[in-house]
Amino acid sequence: MTKDDEAGELGIIKWLRSNHLGLPFPWFLGLGDDAAILCPQSDLDLVFTTDMVLEDSCFRLDQAGPRSVGRKALAVNLSDLAAMGASPLGCLVSLALPRGANAPFAKEIMSGIIELSHEFGCPVVGGDTNTWKGPLSVSITAIGKVPKGKAVRRDGAKPGDILMVTGPLGGSILGHHLDFKPRLDVSGIIREAQASAMIDISDGLSLDLWRICDASGCGALLEVNNIPIAPEAHRETDLTNAGLRPATPLEHALTDGEDFELLFAIEPEKSRQLLAMWPDQAPPPFAIGHCIGEQGVFLNGKEGISSFQPRGWEHQFNTMN
Repeated sequence: MTKDDEAGELGIIKWLRSNHLGLPFPWFLGLGDDAAILCPQSDLDLVFTTDMVLEDSCFRLDQAGPRSVGRKALAVNLSDLAAMGASPLGCLVSLALPRGANAPFAKEIMSGIIELSHEFGCPVVGGDTNTWKGPLSVSITAIGKVPKGKAVRRDGAKPGDILMVTGPLGGSILGHHLDFKPRLDVSGIIREAQASAMIDISDGLSLDLWRICDASGCGALLEVNNIPIAPEAHRETDLTNAGLRPATPLEHALTDGEDFELLFAIEPEKSRQLLAMWPDQAPPPFAIGHCIGEQGVFLNGKEGISSFQPRGWEHQFNTMN
């Protein structure tokens, strides 16, 4: 399974060819050559994202299992495409396997990736497999498409925009961070409703909201009673045993991260149009506040308005704050 073990690597490629999604247009060449070839269309913008998941940082292998790790590795990338209002075209997968890992272990990881790639039409078109003395690492680069000039960025929010989120937040470490579905089911509708800005909540509501505000040069006022809190955020003992600091359910919703719901800003009139377009099978988004001229993140609760220091997953510290 290393570069020196050609038979092993060829075996994995052969297995992938028989198990992954066939390559639709605009892919011209995929697995088995030195590089994939994409034939773009003039009326589309291509969207590229890359993310990796690391053992003992993003997952515990003994708890998650290799199939769930593979699934998560692709899901976080698809969530980034959703945050731009893009739909997937394909992905490249690189595995850094611990020394001693065997072919069935690698196939389990890839099975998790392929299962999700089939669901969302995102074929595996290439990548690399290697081993090293460190822990498991899975890196994926995903490519998506969006109508030309229509990608939703972070920097378009304006004072007066409504802030909305697509689902409940908090407590994801109890399982949701492994089995979530990227919100590609509604991201295109949000794009077509002309949302001003959007981001996926990977590092925590307050921290990712701050990123929108920082990019847009505005602030945000959140209505505490309107923030949807996941049932898991109320399971204090379980959350503490999983390694999170003791906190109220609201604090978990604001800071835990890895919810992978979409957070977006949209003009009030366009928000009403969005709700009229919303698919019946998807729960409607929650209006949780609005953008303001004063920079910062503020909470409006039972004791009035107070500032909130954004916090969440800080990757450089490898800890949940």
